[in-house]
Amino acid sequence: MKATAPAAVALLLRSFTDGKSRLSGALPAPQREALVRTMAEAVRRAAGDLPLLVVTPDPAVRRWALDVGAKAVEDPGRGLDTAAARAREATLRAGIDRLVLAHADLPLADDLTWLVDGPTVTVVADRHGSGTNVLALPTAAGLRFGYGAGSCAHHLAEARRLGLDAAVVTDPLLGWDVDEPDDLPLPSGTSLRALRAASARERAARCATPGRARGDRGAFRR
Repeated sequence: MKATAPAAVALLLRSFTDGKSRLSGALPAPQREALVRTMAEAVRRAAGDLPLLVVTPDPAVRRWALDVGAKAVEDPGRGLDTAAARAREATLRAGIDRLVLAHADLPLADDLTWLVDGPTVTVVADRHGSGTNVLALPTAAGLRFGYGAGSCAHHLAEARRLGLDAAVVTDPLLGWDVDEPDDLPLPSGTSLRALRAASARERAARCATPGRARGDRGAFRR
């Protein structure tokens, strides 16, 4: 599996059907599955032309990954830290030097490619400023993943422990994840336009310098 790109995106997704149980009071099972699929598609599209791998323990998700041209990476299902480690192992084997790890529950995700540039470690916080929705890092860095409550501070501290420059980014689009009924309905109309404008300003500030060359999706071979 020969790499032809300097960076890749990893989408972390446990299952289309066995997840988002906290939404059960707001959405019946068929609608929750439809929402999970829609959010995963949004993150997939946000990867743009970067190689994409999907880390999951679910055979149905792995089939979907292959159908959309991604590499499917099997995950034992022991949580996000293990899934992120599997993604890093796969990109290291492929010779890719930068990884953008993204949760699959980001319905407003529109672009992840700008995270190839910028600080060595970039943490995109959730809109509450506590969790880590997206994490960009060198694949060779020995950063210890610590998803869950307070993960934003954890990943920033890990970068500093390793002597890596790091930044926490507040991006309104990538910061909107869906875990609780209060996360629905999704913003639309004027509210969505305001979020897009705020994200554009944040990204423009982060991407003021020339970036790395982009590769193609052929970095991962099935």
